[in-house]
Amino acid sequence: MRKGLSYVRKNVYLCVKKKGNNMKIRPYTKSELAMAYAPDLSPTNHSALNRLMSWIKGNRKLLEKLQESGYRTNQHYFTSLQVRLIFEYLGEP
Repeated sequence: MRKGLSYVRKNVYLCVKKKGNNMKIRPYTKSELAMAYAPDLSPTNHSALNRLMSWIKGNRKLLEKLQESGYRTNQHYFTSLQVRLIFEYLGEP
């Protein structure tokens, strides 16, 4: 377990708590998760999604772990495991 993070089982979702933030680890659409990371960008022109995907592609270790988890570029959702990996490598939104 990484220092500074605590994992708490809550209902059916695993929550990550860090410095008072609490975002559920559950399946998210790519757009939904992208908007959590960039709420200031427009969801209609895919700017937030493009930014998130560029961060993922720019992080080789994260991209490798996502691919090991079954990630494919054409999928519309991130699985719970993939969301956990994204939070570990990019931090919580």
